[in-house]
Amino acid sequence: MMAKKPPKAAPRRIFQERMRITSLPLYFEGYLLVKRPEHQEFKHYWTELRGTTLFFYIDKKNPTYIDKLDLTDLTCLTDQNPTEKCSARFLLVLPKEEVELRTENTESGEEWRGFILTITELSVPQHVSLLPGQMIRLHEVLEREKKRRIEMEGPPNIPLRKEKQPIQEYVDILNPMPACFYSVSRKEATEMLEKNPSSGNMILRPGSDSRNYSITIRQELDTPRIKHYRVVSEGANYTIELEKPVTLPNLFSVIDYFVKETRGNLRPFIYSTDENLGHTKTDSPIKTPPWKQEPIMRPVIKNVFRPHMKDYMNDCPGQESNKMRREKRENEEKSGY
Repeated sequence: MMAKKPPKAAPRRIFQERMRITSLPLYFEGYLLVKRPEHQEFKHYWTELRGTTLFFYIDKKNPTYIDKLDLTDLTCLTDQNPTEKCSARFLLVLPKEEVELRTENTESGEEWRGFILTITELSVPQHVSLLPGQMIRLHEVLEREKKRRIEMEGPPNIPLRKEKQPIQEYVDILNPMPACFYSVSRKEATEMLEKNPSSGNMILRPGSDSRNYSITIRQELDTPRIKHYRVVSEGANYTIELEKPVTLPNLFSVIDYFVKETRGNLRPFIYSTDENLGHTKTDSPIKTPPWKQEPIMRPVIKNVFRPHMKDYMNDCPGQESNKMRREKRENEEKSGY
């Protein structure tokens, strides 16, 4: 009997659509039999390991997943039938549930076990039976996952003094938008953060579809990095599209979430100039970004002292003042001249 051929990769269009929906890198894929607590039997899925999440599809050609399993808090992975040779079966123990997985052969089972342990423990397991080429892939995935987490988590947290409160209350009854909201494009937001680092490092701006919003941040890691996060308007709430989506009641809470999660390392970008002094928060947004406005040219007024002409004559050397001439004339009349 001929060996079963490995499954072909999904067409490029389907791959790109799955990438767009999940926003996570693909590390490993293949067929899995999955049994969750609410199911009585195993269900057959085409499965993708993206980031630290398993996405389950009805088949290889469907771009939208029907279920997913977050492995971030995986407690342990245990073999259920180590002596069985025709298939592999293991149990994923999570804080809230236990999920049983089964593969069609032991070789694919070892691969799934190796990739899952690598991305959850952030180290390549030494007790898996894989070929050298497969071990090289595990090391490559490990480096990609470490880099992804650094980009997601941002700079290391800096402890703050208790008396300092980095979180400000942004809710203002007179102002429906946070102070760091600017009607700018992604490129303009990037320029603002790069050219004015002292003004803050986080901007709320309109999304590309004109219905939702985006957060642009500038992180100081080994080198400054710009990242963008989509904020989707869902009825009265707003959802930040992260690996674990976060839903909040308003845009002020969205800004507050980023500040709290980074312990104040992210600060709202608030641009202020002398021309803006005295403006209230209810002023309409500036259509032209301040850093692109032409400077206002004002005439220079010299402080020229213009004395009264009479005093001017009295103070000019070499000139006889009216007083001097009057006194001279009176002296001549007294002398009989």
